[in-house]
Amino acid sequence: MTTHDLLFEIGCEELPASFVDGALKALVPLAEKSFAQLRLSHGQVRALGTPRRLALLVTELSSQQPDLDEEVMGPPLKIAFKDGTPTRAAEAFANKVGCALDALEQVDTPKGRYLKGIRHQQGRATAQLLPQLLAQLVTAIPFRKSMRWGAGELAFGRPLRWLFARYGSDALEVTLPAVATVQCSYGHRFLHPGEVMVPAVGDYVAALRKAHVLVDPVERARVMQQRLQQAAAQAGGTLIEDSFLVGENLSLVEEPHIIVGRFDEVFLQLPEVVVLEVARGHQRYFGMRDAAGKLMPKYLAVANTAECPEVIALGNDRVMRARLADAQFFHREDLKRPLAERGDELAGIVFQNKLGSVSDKVQRIVEQVRKVGVQLGLEESVIEVAEAGAKLCKNDLVSLMVGEFPELQGEVGRSYALAQGVPSAVADVVSEHYQPKGAKGPLPASDAAALVALCDRLDTLVGCFGIGLSPTGSSDPFGLRRAAIGALRLLLGRGFHLSLNNAFAAVYGTFKPQVLTRTEKELAAVLSTFFADRQRALLGQALPADAVNAALAVAADRPLDARARARALATLDKQVRAQVGEVFKRATNIAKNAPAGHPSKGSEPAEVALHDAFFGIQAALQQHTEAGDYRAAFAALATLAAPLARYFDEVMVMVDDSAVRESRLRLMRTISETCSQLARLELLGGK
Repeated sequence: MTTHDLLFEIGCEELPASFVDGALKALVPLAEKSFAQLRLSHGQVRALGTPRRLALLVTELSSQQPDLDEEVMGPPLKIAFKDGTPTRAAEAFANKVGCALDALEQVDTPKGRYLKGIRHQQGRATAQLLPQLLAQLVTAIPFRKSMRWGAGELAFGRPLRWLFARYGSDALEVTLPAVATVQCSYGHRFLHPGEVMVPAVGDYVAALRKAHVLVDPVERARVMQQRLQQAAAQAGGTLIEDSFLVGENLSLVEEPHIIVGRFDEVFLQLPEVVVLEVARGHQRYFGMRDAAGKLMPKYLAVANTAECPEVIALGNDRVMRARLADAQFFHREDLKRPLAERGDELAGIVFQNKLGSVSDKVQRIVEQVRKVGVQLGLEESVIEVAEAGAKLCKNDLVSLMVGEFPELQGEVGRSYALAQGVPSAVADVVSEHYQPKGAKGPLPASDAAALVALCDRLDTLVGCFGIGLSPTGSSDPFGLRRAAIGALRLLLGRGFHLSLNNAFAAVYGTFKPQVLTRTEKELAAVLSTFFADRQRALLGQALPADAVNAALAVAADRPLDARARARALATLDKQVRAQVGEVFKRATNIAKNAPAGHPSKGSEPAEVALHDAFFGIQAALQQHTEAGDYRAAFAALATLAAPLARYFDEVMVMVDDSAVRESRLRLMRTISETCSQLARLELLGGK
């Protein structure tokens, strides 16, 4: 069967950047689903686009539907025939199938005898199917908000201006109300506003490139970064790389052009993070550094045109100057009052109605820092720094600067603390206690900051779960899943040995009586399960699921220890883990009804071999476990798999002789209890 490439371009007024990104993500699965429904085979499906156009490129799209023979069940025989004569029901079914009455079959089903027919559908030419398919594709693209224009009812993210479709060498007529189907594409609105002829589907990207439209987002991002670096070098600096800004600007332009802007050097007296946030957060501008690594009074803006860059820069500078002047005012006013004196104002910010204000939360964190710090075995000097940082950690929330730039919470506090003579170690706690900010964000650089960050998250978790608030489905308004993952990353990343249940108890005791509705025991149970689920997901990113499950079953309360056990188990070969899991599962099941006591060696060769093998490694197991050398411990346990398997093949445990039976049961219990202190080995080998 022959194939041809397909090009479909949807031209429109400029879409918001988020609309472009969402549409491009939706286009490919929508198209693939439509092709599958029509039985059309195809090669690669790509979605390309800019603010002014969305395009679909499909390679090797089959030129013809395959024929289809489909079995169709009809009415029951007793309805289809009456006294041996076909009824209207039988005739209607034959017409529906498209065959003669005598071509219908009678088949037996669990419900009785029925008529069955074979409906033959002859495949249609793809060129005949595409106009309707593509029209439906346009209306299926989802947008957060759609709009209508003119007198029609067609809705889209922005008004449509043209549709251009080509299948192989043939142009297609795609019919939608008040939208023209054209035989060409169009270039950049300012730099090449005319028609762009596309001789063949494969020429589309190159033809638009010549018309100043980089329709491929990957190419557009690469060119943007190259031009940013070149512009920075020409301006005498180096670009401050920012993948967020690249993504934000990517769908705002059809071809990226770089404008160099400037601001007064006096604004460099502001904290660097403030200047960069003004440029980044509001204007989507990039910063630059000089050869000494200092921030330059210049910035780079991405524009959609190369025309009149001086005029564009003039307008950008005016806006940037105004925003920086506001920040300068906030900074000057904030510094008139010491950061340490702002704590009382936190009483006016509600953390949660039942849990009190942010001031209440800070007071709890200060108390928790010492309790949890002692549990972690941290030095007194570290705990003191953490306490000092905890007292200041939220105070910048009531500053004018954070009120205007909430993204700078913590960073502003650190800057103000340093400016007012607070030791740098304490100031770092203020900024770093918000870390990690995501599943892959950096961790705090110091133990003191990590301790405050941990207590901040534990306070939120204990408080919310303590009053019955927990995530449901996709709803997690207090970010409890994120808080738990953050707490686990802090423990694992900083190498903190901590019992979660002990930490929950310490944090629980810092809440005022009657605030929490769950008892300490109830809370520990639900939080332990919640944390175990998060650990399973976190460790499962790098380790086999069976190793993680076996380790968590005995060590979930101590995340660092659980990871060490899971890592050690993962060093065992997959087949070895499966063998160990199989034999220990049998041993554990038998041990459930075993009496306590020391087993005898027995008389069967396999029994003697298992007895000697187990007691031969028992002392080493204890030594390896106490030393935390789980790899050696599990390697020793793996040597029991073969004698255990032989034991089950050659020895009957449940014999009539009660003394022999009980001794063999004791051996299973002793092995199971000893090994279960390391991991639930019976879970190995599972999916």
